[in-house]
Amino acid sequence: MTVEHSPGPSLMWRNRISHFTIVVVEDDDDSRRALDIFFGRLGAKVVGASNAIEGVEAVKTSRPNLVLCDIKMPGRDGFEVLGKIRALGPAAGGSVPVIAMSALVTHAGTRMLDAGFNACLPKPFTSDELLDTILTVLNG
Repeated sequence: MTVEHSPGPSLMWRNRISHFTIVVVEDDDDSRRALDIFFGRLGAKVVGASNAIEGVEAVKTSRPNLVLCDIKMPGRDGFEVLGKIRALGPAAGGSVPVIAMSALVTHAGTRMLDAGFNACLPKPFTSDELLDTILTVLNG
């Protein structure tokens, strides 16, 4: 992921998501850390999870505004994470928007959307692509 961005969008995004809690389910430590720093600069709180079990637990305990979830992870994959989140039901946070992140999006994007992800973000992605995807999801 590239986290460089121009100063202009930062102010707009800071105002938009500064109150957000975002769960990032990503097994790659560097990617998870980059997203934490990026969203932190915009004022959002990031709850990192390195695997499916931690990700579902983070949704239960932090009740985020958004989840970013890697698809290909050791053990349980992103599809299983999504299924367990949706199984929580709306009252327990199961209706939170979930964006899939994967190098496989170009080949399996339709499958991800059919599975219930709100959007698919191909890796690698830029900060502008990330923010555009989030905006699309938040605007329905």
